[in-house]
Amino acid sequence: MSFEQASLLILLLAMLVLFSLERIRIEVTAIAGLLAGYALGLYPVDQIFAGFASPVVITVIEILLIVQVLARAKLFDNLAAHVAAARSSNFKVISGASSLAGFLSIFMNNIGAFAITLPVALRLGVALSIPRRQLVMPISFAALLGGLVSLIGTPANLLVSDALARTSGAGFHFFDFSYVGLPVAIAGILLIAVRVRYLFPEPDAVPATLAQGSRRIVIERRIPNASPLIGARLSECLTRFGIKPHALIRDGNFVFGPLDQSMISAGDVLLAEGADDIFAGLAATQALVADAHLNGRPPDFTRVETVVMPESTLVGSRVSSLEVFHHRGIAVTALSMRAPRIEGRFLDLQLSIGDILTLEGPRTAIAEALEESECLPLAPTASAEPALLSWRPFALFACGVAASAAGLHPEVAFAGVVLVLALLNHLNIRQAMADLNWPIIIMLAAMIPIGQAVAGTGAAEAIAGWLSFIVPVNHPLSGIALILFLAMALTPFVNNATVAIVLAPIALEFARIGRHTPDAYLIAVAIGASLDFLTPFGHHNNTLAMGIGGYRFSDFLRAGWPLAVATYGLALFLLALFWL
Repeated sequence: MSFEQASLLILLLAMLVLFSLERIRIEVTAIAGLLAGYALGLYPVDQIFAGFASPVVITVIEILLIVQVLARAKLFDNLAAHVAAARSSNFKVISGASSLAGFLSIFMNNIGAFAITLPVALRLGVALSIPRRQLVMPISFAALLGGLVSLIGTPANLLVSDALARTSGAGFHFFDFSYVGLPVAIAGILLIAVRVRYLFPEPDAVPATLAQGSRRIVIERRIPNASPLIGARLSECLTRFGIKPHALIRDGNFVFGPLDQSMISAGDVLLAEGADDIFAGLAATQALVADAHLNGRPPDFTRVETVVMPESTLVGSRVSSLEVFHHRGIAVTALSMRAPRIEGRFLDLQLSIGDILTLEGPRTAIAEALEESECLPLAPTASAEPALLSWRPFALFACGVAASAAGLHPEVAFAGVVLVLALLNHLNIRQAMADLNWPIIIMLAAMIPIGQAVAGTGAAEAIAGWLSFIVPVNHPLSGIALILFLAMALTPFVNNATVAIVLAPIALEFARIGRHTPDAYLIAVAIGASLDFLTPFGHHNNTLAMGIGGYRFSDFLRAGWPLAVATYGLALFLLALFWL
């Protein structure tokens, strides 16, 4: 093995570890790896930033711009109202909402499809008394499954098509992925819609001590006079009141000492976590009171739950530094967070992707702040930007899809859509560019030269040679089964674009060794990279779902492993049927 091959493999391994740990921002890791690759001599200077001009990156940017317009179009609100009025069964609602997310994901990125479908599904859940945990995870999984169907459904599909074009001169057609992707998506959506009702039963069918329908939140509240908590020891809070105390503050200072010796007094401030419905009950009986809005509530007061999106400017901030809310008179009154450790006071808590904030304040101010901070509201609120009631954005997007399916390069077709949307004043390009999910775009562009180096340095050939000693890759089905497995094994820990970039050269080398056409191998990479159901951190959709639905890590394993096994077997069968 040459120095370049060894150094590239070490660099890739280090980057994959950093991506999975999420300790360093993904764009920082990607740029650091890009520069390290140049320093190691893996590509020349004129190739360092070539990924930013890649048709794949350009197409992703265009799709994200278009999704911003479509997300403002309240096309599905009337649909939600009709479904709620029909009082459909839970299965019909869950499978219908999941199918909508899957359908949207065929034509836009997974997060966009999830973000558009989620508020509609949550409204239906409230209207029909469907537990949130039965809705959120199926929608997340369905958005991932829908991306399997088309060329633009996920960046992984665009990347493997680009790899094929560099090898054979022509990439995949728009719906080439659908032969495998569509049956897998339909089967996966139906399977999770059936199982989720048994995995997360109705709240009244679960013992109170085991119920997980309520979301875990962290609050900081004052103990008023006559509160039933007065005189209770901190060690008794969990058994008597169902809440877990983290800190007791008296006269501005922490009360230290063993929990069984720390007693709550009137006027103390309690930092605690527990189920949101338990805190709602304690607030209703004036056992705990909030210090927010001491001067009274404004006339247009509202309470809104909002999730911290991957592109949000709040990621990494502490509650005390959220000036986007504070200077508008908006109070952050509760936080549902992924981080297991809670230290300091409520204002010291640090936000991460998927955390859910409870905001209280003027309705219009909250709408403006959410727009500025790029957070997704989980309850209806006034929009800082007028909703689009026109069908034209969807019609224009459909024209772009049709042009791409007819053979026009996707980056050209969707550039035309962006231009017409801007001319019709549906899209403010300057503002929309500022609102893009730039960390993902930078990561994608920075990884492209590194992925190309996997083939250019001969590392793909070396890896394929090693694997050929384990699996007879000269037999096409064995090689495809191994590639599909590797993609599914990696994607729960790193994003699917990175999986596609790393595995595409190896898949091409498998095809060369076996003297087979590379199409089936590359589609196996794309399919496996999107079958991400086992962890909450492999894809942003699952991360958001964990926070919104109040799931545990083990919930993804319980729900995901049968889905992963079933979709793996079905995808392998369809690959053999249509592509070998």
